[in-house]
Amino acid sequence: MKQAVKLFRALGDPTRLRIVKMLEGGELCVCQLTAALGMGQSRISRHLAILKDCGLIEARRQGKWVHYRLCCRDATRFAGECLDGLREDKLLRSDLNAARKARRTPVCAHG
Repeated sequence: MKQAVKLFRALGDPTRLRIVKMLEGGELCVCQLTAALGMGQSRISRHLAILKDCGLIEARRQGKWVHYRLCCRDATRFAGECLDGLREDKLLRSDLNAARKARRTPVCAHG
């Protein structure tokens, strides 16, 4: 029950919904997320910590950079099903385009 409550709280924030939707397209580092969302690193990191705590995402360290991706768990599948209805949302479509651009354009010092 506690894990379900964490999951619903995590998905109850628009920024975290946006991050989850962007990570459906593949792994992103914090600097790519900040560039795509136009938000500060500390704000993005706080949201990522909440998503990680509820089991939706996992982190992979590469040098001094941390890359995030969706976990292959039931919670992630459930979140994806919930977010499917938001496919036509203009803001989320814009986020997905920004995430694709961030993946192609080096925004980090490590490229």
